[in-house]
Amino acid sequence: MESKRSYTALKVLFSYVALLALVVTVGWFLYSENVVYNKLEDKIAFEKTKILRVSKLFSNVYKTESLARQTIQNNSEKDFKNYLIETDSLRLRIDTLKQIVTTEYQKTLLDSVTYLLSEKTKNIKQLKEIKNKADDETSVNNAIDEITKMEFNLRKLELQDFTKNPNQLGSYQRGVLQRYVDYLNQNIPDDSTNTLSKKASDSILANSKKLLSNVKMKAEKKKESLNFEENKLLQNEMAISDQLRKVLRIIEREIIINSIKNNSLKEKSLKRVNEIVTASAVIGLLLTVFFSILIVSDYSKSQVYKKQLEIANFKTKNLLKSREQLISTVSHDLKTPLSTIVGYSELLGNSDINTKQSYFVKNIKNSSEYITQLVQDLLDFSKIEAGKIAIEKVPFLLPEIVEDVAKNIQTVYKEKNIDLIINVDEKFQKRIVGDPFRLKQILTNIIGNAYKFTEEGHIRIAAYANEDQTFTISIQDTGIGIEKGNQKLVFEEFAQANENIEKKYGGTGLGLSICQKIISILGGTLSLESIYGKGSTFKVELPLIFDNSQPTTTEVKNKPLKNTKKQTFIVVDDDINLLNLTSGVLKQEQHQVLSFSNPAKALETIQNTPFDFVITDIQMPEIDGFLFLEKLRELPDSVFKNQPVIALTGRTDLDLSVYKEAGFSTVVKKPYSPKILLETIQHILDNEEIPDTEFSETAENHSSQMYSLDTLKDFLGQDESALKEVLKSFIDSSIENIGLLSTAIQENNHDEIKSIAHRIAPMFKQIQANEIGEILKKLEKDDLNTLDLESMFIDLKEKMNVLFEELKQEV
Repeated sequence: MESKRSYTALKVLFSYVALLALVVTVGWFLYSENVVYNKLEDKIAFEKTKILRVSKLFSNVYKTESLARQTIQNNSEKDFKNYLIETDSLRLRIDTLKQIVTTEYQKTLLDSVTYLLSEKTKNIKQLKEIKNKADDETSVNNAIDEITKMEFNLRKLELQDFTKNPNQLGSYQRGVLQRYVDYLNQNIPDDSTNTLSKKASDSILANSKKLLSNVKMKAEKKKESLNFEENKLLQNEMAISDQLRKVLRIIEREIIINSIKNNSLKEKSLKRVNEIVTASAVIGLLLTVFFSILIVSDYSKSQVYKKQLEIANFKTKNLLKSREQLISTVSHDLKTPLSTIVGYSELLGNSDINTKQSYFVKNIKNSSEYITQLVQDLLDFSKIEAGKIAIEKVPFLLPEIVEDVAKNIQTVYKEKNIDLIINVDEKFQKRIVGDPFRLKQILTNIIGNAYKFTEEGHIRIAAYANEDQTFTISIQDTGIGIEKGNQKLVFEEFAQANENIEKKYGGTGLGLSICQKIISILGGTLSLESIYGKGSTFKVELPLIFDNSQPTTTEVKNKPLKNTKKQTFIVVDDDINLLNLTSGVLKQEQHQVLSFSNPAKALETIQNTPFDFVITDIQMPEIDGFLFLEKLRELPDSVFKNQPVIALTGRTDLDLSVYKEAGFSTVVKKPYSPKILLETIQHILDNEEIPDTEFSETAENHSSQMYSLDTLKDFLGQDESALKEVLKSFIDSSIENIGLLSTAIQENNHDEIKSIAHRIAPMFKQIQANEIGEILKKLEKDDLNTLDLESMFIDLKEKMNVLFEELKQEV
C-alpha cells in the first residue's frame, strides 16, 4: 500500500486555533462594546437624574410663583417669609444642579435663573411696599367719610343729598325737590348739648373736609402713580416668571436632547453588538463547516487507509503464519529424513566398515548434526517470533550449568589448543531461581561461537553478582574479533559479521539473534565488546533471585525414605507398558502391587482386597480416571477409607485444582521418572507438602538423539535383562497399535485415532522419542479434519521403524 501522510490532526488543531482566535476576537469586540454601552448607560442615568432635578426645579418654581401671587394679593408677612424660604430652597437646588451639568452654557443658564430669582424677590418687595402705601390712602378716605357723617349731622340739607346729579333733573322736579329740602332745613331741631355755634361748627367741618379732600386728591394722584408702578412691577413679575420658565425649559430641552443622543448611541452600540455576534456566528459556522468537510474528508480517507492497512496487516499476518507453518513444516519434514539419516549412519558406523567408509559416515554425521542444529534454530526462532516460547522459574546451581556447558563444548573442540578458565563467584554456591534450560541454550551458543572463532589462546568465563539485583556472565575469547561497524549486525537474523565468516566457519546467523531475544524475555541484556583481531567479550546480564526454600527431593539423589513401611498399591493403566513400568518401580521398593489394565476389574478386586494407595491413569476407554475415582468413593466405608489416589496423565489442559476438586491427592504428569513417582508417594506418606513435579514442554530434550533410555533404566533399577524385556514388549505392543491406528485412519474413525494415540504416546515420551511424541500429540488433540492423516501416519510409521531398529540393537 502506498504510504500517505495524514494531516488530520494538524487540521483539527488548526480548526481549534481558528475558532479560538475567532472567540478571542469576538470577545474583545464585545468587551469593548460593553464598556461603551456601560458608559452610555451611566450617561443616560446621569441625564435622567438631571431631568428629574430640573422637573423638581419646575415644581419649586411654580410653588414660588404661587407664594409670590399670594404675597402680592394678601400683602401678608407670613406668606412673604414662606416665599423667601422656598426661594432659598430653589437656589440650593439650582446650585446642586449646577454641579452636575456638563456644559458651560447650561451653567450660564442656571446662573441666569438664580439672577432672575433675585430680581423677582426684589420686585415682590417693591410690590409689597406699594401695597402698604395703598393702605395709607384708605385711611385718608375713611377720615373723610367720618367728617362727612359729622357734617351731615350738623349742617343743612342740600339738593345733592337726595339726588346724585340734580342738574340733570327737570325744572319742575328740581323745584319740588328744592322746596322740600328747604322745608326740612327749617324744621331741623337744635342740639341743646352743642356749645359751638352752628356757624362755627360748619366752618370747622368745612375746613376739615376741604383739607382732607386736598389730601385725598393728592392720594388719588399718588395712587394712580402707584397703580402704574404696580402694573409695571406685575408685568415685570410676569416677565421674570416667563423668563425663568423659559430658561428651565431650555435646560430641560438640552438635557433631553443629550439623553436622546445617548439613547441613540446606545441603540447603535447594541446594533453593533448584534452585528458582531451575527457575523461571528456566521464566520464560526462557515469555519466549522469548512473544517468539518476537511476533517470528514480526511476521516473518510483514513478509513480507506485503515481498511487498506487492515488488509495489508491481514496479508502480513497470513504471510507470517505461512512462514511459521513453512518453517514448522520444513523443519518437520527435514527432521524425518534426518532421523533416518542419523539412525542409519549410527547403524552403519557400528557395523564392520573400512577406513574410507568410516570417513564417509563421519561426514554424513557431521552434516546431519549441522542440519539438525539449523532446524532447531529455525524452530526456536519461529517460536520466539510467534510468542509461544515458555519460560520457567526453578531453582538451580549456576556453577553446575556453566561448567557442564563449557566442558561439553570443550570436548567437541579438544583438538584446539585453547585454555578454558572458569571463575564463578562464591555467592552462587547458593541456588538461584531462573530457567536453567534457556540459560544452557544461551551459553551453549555463545561459548560454542567462542570456540568456533578462536584457534588458540584462552576462553575465560566469569560469573559475578551485581549490586542492582542482577548477575553477569562474561564470556571472553582471544579469537578473530568483530569490526566495530559490524558489531550490531551479528545480533540481526540471518546475518554474520561478514560474508567470509559463513564460507570459512559456517553457521546460519540465527544463534546470537535467538540468544538476544531469549535474554530479553528473561528480563536481561546481552552486550558485546570486541577488538578486531584480538578477541570478543559477550556479557549476559540477568535478574538475580536467590532461592530461599529448602532443597526438594528432585535435587537430592538417593534420599533415604522417612517411612519404610511397605504399602499395597492398586495400579490402573490401559497402556500395558507403562503399567508394567510403574508396577516394576514399586516392586523394586518391596511394595505389594496389584496392576490392572481394565478399571472395572480393578474395582471388582478392590472390594475384597485391602489396599493403601491407588495410582490410576486418567484417559482410559469406557471408565476414565475421574469416573474410576467416583465409583471408588461410592464403595462402602469398610473398603474405601479415603486412601490416597494419585492421577497419572499426559494431559496439559487441566490445572491441579481440577484434580484436587475431583478428590485426587495429587497428579503426576507423563512422562515421569521413577524418582518423581517415589518422592511423591513419600511426601504423601510423610504428610508433607507435595512440590510441583509437572514436566514443562519447553524442557524437552532438544538434542539430536533419537531417544534416551535413562529414565526407563531408572524405572527398572538399571536391570539390563528387565530393560530388554520391556523394550521387546514395547516394540511388539507398538507394532500392534500401529496396525490398529492404520485401520482407524482408513475408516476415518477420529475417536479411535485419538484413543490409540493417547494410549501409546506416554511410552514414547518416557523414552524421550520426542519427534514421535509430537506426532502422537497432534493426533490426540488437534482437529483431525485439518490434518493430512495419511501423510502423518506414513511419517509416524517411518520414524517408528527407525526407532525400533535402534531399540532392537539395545535388545
